Formats: sequence, C-alpha cells, structure tokens
Amino acid sequence: MKNKVILLGAGKIGDAILNLLAYSGDYALTVADRDAQRLAHVRQMGFPEVTTTLVDISDAKAVVDLIDGHDVALSACPYFLTPVIAGAAKKAGAHYFDLTEDVESTRVVKQLAEDAATAFVPQCGLAPGFISIVANDVASRFDTLRDVTMRVGALPTFPSNALKYNLTWSTDGLINEYCNPCEAIVDGQLREVSPLEEVEHFSLDGIDYEAFNTSGGLGTLCESLAGKVQNLNYKTVRYPGHRDIIKMLVRDLQLGLLDRRPILKEVLESAIPITRQDVVLVFASVCGMREGRLEQETYAKKIYSQPVNGHLLSAIQVTTAAGICTMVDLVMQGHLPRRGLVRQEQARLQQFLDNRFGRFYAA
Repeated sequence: MKNKVILLGAGKIGDAILNLLAYSGDYALTVADRDAQRLAHVRQMGFPEVTTTLVDISDAKAVVDLIDGHDVALSACPYFLTPVIAGAAKKAGAHYFDLTEDVESTRVVKQLAEDAATAFVPQCGLAPGFISIVANDVASRFDTLRDVTMRVGALPTFPSNALKYNLTWSTDGLINEYCNPCEAIVDGQLREVSPLEEVEHFSLDGIDYEAFNTSGGLGTLCESLAGKVQNLNYKTVRYPGHRDIIKMLVRDLQLGLLDRRPILKEVLESAIPITRQDVVLVFASVCGMREGRLEQETYAKKIYSQPVNGHLLSAIQVTTAAGICTMVDLVMQGHLPRRGLVRQEQARLQQFLDNRFGRFYAA
C-alpha cells in the first residue's frame, strides 16, 4: 500500500519534491496551496498520482483537517507557517518534515516533538540538512575534534550582474539568512555571531569564492557536537563582492531594511532575476586528532541543474528536494526513528547517498 503524503506549498521547491516522489511509485500525493495559479501549474506538469487542493494554510483548523488521514506531512511553505503546519501534523497524527532554516520556528518543532507519537524531522534541505549529515560523518572518523567548518552556496553558473547572484529559492529564506543572528561554537562555547560578517576567501577548481556568516545553516549540529568540538561554524558561499553590496543595502545605508523585510523582499525580487542555470557547492572540513596525529579531512561536491523525469530542475531544487525526500524514505523504511525529534545528523551519509533520492548528491 502506498504511503499517503500531503505537501503544503506548491512553489519551486514543491515542484521538485512532487517530481521525485510522484515518479517513485511509492507515494500517493496531495499538494495544497492558497494560490490557485500555482496549483493549476502543478496539474499542467502531469505528475502521476498527484491531486491538488486549494486552502488557506494559515488557518490552523483547516490544515489539521487537511492533514488528517495522511501518513506524512511535508512543509515547503515560508518559515512563518512552520508552527501552524507542525502543530496540525501532530494533531492529525502524521509524520512531519520541513525545510526551514529559521531557528525560532525549529524550536517550536522541537517542543512539539517531545511527546509526539510520530517523527518530527525539521530542516531537511541542503543547509540546514545535507551539510550536517556530511559534517557529522567526517567528524565521526576523528578521535577528538578541533575545528568543523561548513560552507554551502547556491550560485548562478553564469553570474552577470553586480551582485553576481540570481534568485534560486525562497526570497524570505534568503533574507532570514542574511539578517538573523547565527549560531557557532567558538573556543568550546556556544555563541551568537553576526550575519554578513567574518568574510573569508577561498578557491575551488580554479574559481574564487567568498564566504560569510549566515543564519540557520548549522541546524541542530551545535547541540549534537556540544562539548566535543572547539570551533564549529557555518558560512554561505558567494562570488566575491556579493557580501559588500548586501551589507551596504541591509545595514550601511540605514534605510531600516533590516526591520522592513517586505520592502527588502520587493527590492530583491524586482531587481534580481531567477535562474535554473545554477550550481550548488557543498564544502565541509574537519580538523582534529586521529591516531595521535593532527589531521584534516575535507568533503567537497558540486551539483548542477539537470533534467529529472523529463523536467529541468535547478541545482537548488534538486538538492533541496533530494534532501527532504531521502529523509522521508529513511523514516518510512525504518532506518531512522519513527517518533519524536529526528536530527539530520542521525542519518548516516552512505545510507543517504545510497538512497534513490540521495543519489543526486552522489552523482
């Protein structure tokens, strides 16, 4: 019997999730959104065994009724709807998965998971998400840890504007990353550090990049590695010069855009085009003691946009959808706990990469 899955949110990432799950043959899917045009687009895509329903996802009671009877609830909605959807999933008795990078929303999910009879699996995308699985796997091969650094970027393959950037995913999520405080472990202590700061430069495959603090990418790894690592941090990767322009826009011009995020969103979406020609860069490095010697081990991977089941998906669509779909598979197949909070780093990297959806990271 096929597992019944409800996907809330029919945006760009929702399209990719439907693509992977629908063609797997193991899931009967319903997708819900308040945007009738987006749902019409889903129907035009011709995914097998996918039905659509129009609903106001901010209506908590309506969402409970919607999720009721489904085995799994997936949220591909903006972070501010996370508490509503997670709470509804708990009341409806469904396993819950989301993609949020928002720290406060994830705290709500953790609280809901404490006495839940089903699995609650937040932050299932790329970063947070897959990067934590990678970093934890590399770290597990050391006797003691000194430094764990995580770097992730979703970048245009052909940068052509002053920002050297194109919109590839949620603008709300992007603004959150650029504006909210960031977690880190510094000299063994959990700290909050400022976004858009601590800029560094590096090269990979002959291409120059910059990286700087952004919020949410560590997921729950600070908790998992607390007391085990001296320094742990996450930074977003961009082409050189991007951070200076964003910092000027958000902070230096004193336009108050840090607290007027709808205006910032309008500015970004009006000025920066979207693209499907992108590349995702995943980079994790661990330094520590192994067999009595100080060693360093690094994982680096690039994933590009590609056709999937006859549909062209951007790299960020592929990696984000592959992250959440793999975690759904691992829970439903019994490889991960089926109740309470499930952290990304509880998944073993090789098991993830061997999965039919996780293979997109291994290619």
